[in-house]
Amino acid sequence: MEKLAELVRAKLGNQDTTREVTQGDRSLKAAPPELASLQENSTITPSNRFLQLPAPDQTAAPAIVVSSARYPLVGTAALELAYAPLHEQIRQFASVSLSAGCNQLELLPLFLLPGVHVMEDIPREVALALASLGQAIVINQRPHLGAHPGLGRMLASQLATVDADAKILLSHGTRRAGGNEPVEAVAEQLGAVAAYWSVKPTLEEQFLALADAGHKQIAILPYFLFSGGITDALRQSVSSLQERFSKVQLSLCNPIGVSSQLADLIVDLIQD
Repeated sequence: MEKLAELVRAKLGNQDTTREVTQGDRSLKAAPPELASLQENSTITPSNRFLQLPAPDQTAAPAIVVSSARYPLVGTAALELAYAPLHEQIRQFASVSLSAGCNQLELLPLFLLPGVHVMEDIPREVALALASLGQAIVINQRPHLGAHPGLGRMLASQLATVDADAKILLSHGTRRAGGNEPVEAVAEQLGAVAAYWSVKPTLEEQFLALADAGHKQIAILPYFLFSGGITDALRQSVSSLQERFSKVQLSLCNPIGVSSQLADLIVDLIQD
């Protein structure tokens, strides 16, 4: 996550080298759920360093990427499995931004679906953070990453080199009404069928349908940002399917991962 934050900071910093930002334009932009950027009326230098928010376990603290001039400021936070609740991470990040003279923070949820986390959990955590911060800073929640129309185009370019006559886009899925519609839209854009890890139709169901239709080369694209427990389990599932159906060639692609193109999408959503 810190590598992605550094890429976003660099892109924001490069943009600022070509224009002067007035004092009234100062803003903090955050995300991942939160990435953040701080712009001031000064010259961006290419060098940067990492600052750590204070935390009981420093190895788990989110990183802030900041230029030697202390901006753009980019921070990361986590909704789950973090050293502190998200609202406390936001509060700490806001305190850093306030000390740097910034009074606005942009929160970008680094999620692919408008599920419970995006629509309920994060807004609740933001409200808790604001309750302790008062009116010292404004926090704006930006659209989640999956809302960017360029995400499908980025995935299409990744799939262009994959040799397959059928494709499955595998997402975690959500039970929230309408939450899986973006996955269906991206799948259609890719010429793929959608499958889900937590809801139906499952990977095996979609695979069997394609195999029954006569497809012999099937590519599976994990609609996940990074590798983790689910993608590890997915490899095992694909391996099991391959053993059971040896006449069908299965190709498992990598998750989306950190890239300059992904950082561009984040910057677009921050600045929109």
